[in-house]
Amino acid sequence: MIVSVRHRGVSALACMMRRARPAGTVLLLGMLASTGLTHSLRAATPRHRLHPANRPAAPAPASTSTRAHPVIPANAEAVMVNGARRAFHFAAAQHIADSTTRITAETLVRKGVVGLTDLQNLAPNVTIQSLMGTASTNFFIRGIGFNDYTQNNTSSVMTYIDGVAFPLSTMAAGMMFDVEGVDIQPGPTGTTHGLADSGGEVDIHTADPTATWHGGVTQDIASYARSRTDLYVSGPLADTVSFRIAGQTMHGGGWQTSPANDTHLGNADEGALRAKLRWHPDEKTDVLLTGHWVQDNSGVVVGKPVVNFLPAVQHIPTLGYQQADWDLRPRFARLIGRSPDTMPSEHNTFWGADLKISRDLGFGTLQSTSAYETEREGEYTDQDGTIYASGDQYRNIVANAFSQELSLKSRDRQKPLQWVAGMYYNRVRMLQQFYFDFTDYKPLRGYLSETSFNQSQQTFTQYAHISYRLPYRVTVFGGINHEADDRQLIGLRTVHFGVNDLNFHNEGAAANQFTGTVGVQWQATRTLLLYYKMSKGFKPGGFTGNNTVVQAQLTPFGPESVLAYEAGFKSDLVPNMFRLNAAAFYYDYHGQQYISSYLVPSYGPLGMFVNIPKSEIWGIEFSAELHPLPHVYLTQNLGYERGKYQKFQALNSSATNAYYTTHGVWQAVYTDFDGVDSGIPKLTLNGSADYRINPFHAYELETGLDWMYRDSQALIAGGLGAYRLPSYFLMGAHMTFRPVSDRWSATIYASNLLNRQYFVAGGQATTTYFWIPGPPRFIGGRFSLNF
Repeated sequence: MIVSVRHRGVSALACMMRRARPAGTVLLLGMLASTGLTHSLRAATPRHRLHPANRPAAPAPASTSTRAHPVIPANAEAVMVNGARRAFHFAAAQHIADSTTRITAETLVRKGVVGLTDLQNLAPNVTIQSLMGTASTNFFIRGIGFNDYTQNNTSSVMTYIDGVAFPLSTMAAGMMFDVEGVDIQPGPTGTTHGLADSGGEVDIHTADPTATWHGGVTQDIASYARSRTDLYVSGPLADTVSFRIAGQTMHGGGWQTSPANDTHLGNADEGALRAKLRWHPDEKTDVLLTGHWVQDNSGVVVGKPVVNFLPAVQHIPTLGYQQADWDLRPRFARLIGRSPDTMPSEHNTFWGADLKISRDLGFGTLQSTSAYETEREGEYTDQDGTIYASGDQYRNIVANAFSQELSLKSRDRQKPLQWVAGMYYNRVRMLQQFYFDFTDYKPLRGYLSETSFNQSQQTFTQYAHISYRLPYRVTVFGGINHEADDRQLIGLRTVHFGVNDLNFHNEGAAANQFTGTVGVQWQATRTLLLYYKMSKGFKPGGFTGNNTVVQAQLTPFGPESVLAYEAGFKSDLVPNMFRLNAAAFYYDYHGQQYISSYLVPSYGPLGMFVNIPKSEIWGIEFSAELHPLPHVYLTQNLGYERGKYQKFQALNSSATNAYYTTHGVWQAVYTDFDGVDSGIPKLTLNGSADYRINPFHAYELETGLDWMYRDSQALIAGGLGAYRLPSYFLMGAHMTFRPVSDRWSATIYASNLLNRQYFVAGGQATTTYFWIPGPPRFIGGRFSLNF
């Protein structure tokens, strides 16, 4: 029940409403309504201070754009009072033709999400994996993604933070704090904002400055001496200026040990800050300046070898689940300029700033977004997971990215015609150095090596999107994107110390393509939406960058494109009690970019990106929310997908290695993968069950369980056995006690409650194939104070 009033004493009235009991609030609203005062009042209670079940549902928009928001005059004082208890969030999104998974800040906290990889446990058909246990991250949505350890190419799934695209996903590491929510959108994007891509996007929204004073601090302590501290303060500096400062530190939690050198691995050591300054110079203009800084010196989890390619030379002992071996030789430490006591770890610094300026022009809203991001990454990993110096690596990356976006979108959300048009430009510069210790990899190598290169890249994009509301609650929509991408690999050099010095010719890659989307949605009833859409996605090509020994490895791989078909529905079958959304999709995939292998004569297989001429992916997704009883809240996401290579021949690196082991000669063994399953996880599901009661008059108790299942995943084409990650099932639990005012809260929780042994990623070093283990059971407590 929402009632609007006009009154000069808005602030005092808002205070009365905030403190009023529900019955008293209804009575007060009835008295106000009878006075005939009609001016709309909104949001005296800050959104982040409301319990999820009490938050008001937003009105349905008239547009299909996922970034369309109603424009409210800056000087409008407003109060929204909600007399009904809402069980579900995102009511407005139920009228948008998409299958985006939208996640609230409370869900992120309750599920223990502190990093990007944790998000895969909250959405269907999503895989987000750390590379070699490091801060670098690969994203896959509905089987489309890009496995890029070098991180010098554009991702198939774009990461956005507050509307700013991060073309290098590592730059987004350490940013998951003071988050307002996350949207995970599958399918091709790029007709309403930012860059085009083939797989979708992960859009992270951080909390904005508030017009009234608020602050909070949270301390989280858990097993293995893990500690996390979060804090924020937000409020006005003047009538037209407000700010917000937030920070996070993480320490400890290293659960992996090395019996070879008696060390703990994987301890967190990270600090991050974010500051926002908002200025409303007048009722039509909004200026938001954001800056952030992240310092990450955290330890790296070491992989467990599952295949030994040199059994006659190297002996790999059988270790426990929480054990792994590693070794850093003094000579290699001197080469990379690190202490001989350095353990597998990061030494990364990220910082950046963005400026958003929007202006109400009457007929539309003009917005400019300028952003600059930097990355300084120094990372040591022991990739073979042994005490031998056969796969130790250190990489040094210095990179920066500048972007500028200008967009104009329709302002009146009630008109049948909605539109947005814009332009986007980004430029990336980077220097990379890869160092390897192969001194125990004999007789083939036995040396230290360095590969270094510079890379420059720029992209220019234009986009437009329109929707039109027809009679009978039918809306048609369409969009187009044109993207031109140009990149150069410059001055690549490989030094095999004491052996040779190899210099390679520069390489270039360019792409220029149109993409777009068309679709229709029908609001069949007030609580049922049906939709169908077709989209074309695009991702530019690039280069294979590390450990280069022949010019052929630098041959650019081409762009990939996806023709996507999707049909679905969104329904509140029983309003406020049962919500069910579903989608079915089919992807016609051309030029899929895939990390395969290239056989270097007298050297062995090395990773190299290739294009798979043709493949396909299809699947379904379901998302359900239930509130069957007054205190019971259930959620369940389910995704099922299948992929198949339709035309693909590639070097079989495992068979090639096996041939060398038997015959002592490198002989390329190729396999025809036509018709072979692509090995993406077929079934993914996650859900939760919560029980909320008020044991005392002014206090609330919430307890619940959460769960997730991930099917097996092939790590190489046609991968079986050691080349396929096993499926796994995890459970978590939590219990929170807090006053209704939410001034404080106390939580106890457990992750991986059943203490399962599982593996979250895998890959190949020079002499071993390995899996990256997932964390064991953590039991912890969290205490928060808010004002």
